Amino acid sequence: MRLATWNVNSVRSRQDRIVEWLLRSDIDVLAMQETKCKDEQFPYERFTEMGYEVAHVGLSQWNGVALLSRVGLENVQVGFEDQPGFSKDPEIEAVREARAIGASCGGIQIWSLYVPNGRDLADPHYTYKLEWLAKLRADAQAWLTADPQAQIALVGDWNIAPTDEDVWDPALFEGKTHTSRPERDAFASFEEIGFSEVTRQFTPEPRTFTYWDYTQLRFPKKQGLRIDMALTSPALTPRVSGASIDREERKGKGASDHAPVIVEIS
Repeated sequence: MRLATWNVNSVRSRQDRIVEWLLRSDIDVLAMQETKCKDEQFPYERFTEMGYEVAHVGLSQWNGVALLSRVGLENVQVGFEDQPGFSKDPEIEAVREARAIGASCGGIQIWSLYVPNGRDLADPHYTYKLEWLAKLRADAQAWLTADPQAQIALVGDWNIAPTDEDVWDPALFEGKTHTSRPERDAFASFEEIGFSEVTRQFTPEPRTFTYWDYTQLRFPKKQGLRIDMALTSPALTPRVSGASIDREERKGKGASDHAPVIVEIS
């Protein structure tokens, strides 16, 4: 199975590029993040015509996650069980955002995840981010407790650079989100319960990133972040035979600011 994750930064704006990339890359399952549309606005037919089954959740022009699969799409779950919501105003009830969707694809429970950004260390969104990750981790641990042989892949835009090697200039990010100790500890907590981040071992070269800001020529200057990753459960990890980052897809007019990440599963 060729499993990919990609923050497409608007599926409607980039649907032609996505279709062309899928044809070129021979992908079995694609987890998309930041689709930026409601369910009724999602271009389902573009992908079903290619033989993919599609599951999407989107509530507005922000967030949004999807799964495309040509190896089956069963038991779709919108949001994980304890997924928290967010509200800027504590007086207004928190809304569970479109940030997680899971389904069984070819015998693997695959989750497309768009972890909250955090915005700023003093922002309520940062607290929300840490709570969101803690709840996901608790649910993931429960899944493994219920079935230690469970085949699970947690893939997507984690909005965390786990180490200084995942940031083009660590000093520039001191005191900011994505690199703070609580965020990195939250990411590491998934590995503590048995999940493995599987892309790094196959893409170990320095300055290997998955995201480059549109501003200040970050991409040609190779000034990026590695924040799009795949975590696999203990029973699935031995089946991972390769991984790659399609940096070429970040090039050209109309590209997303993220590159697709591909994982090979035997």
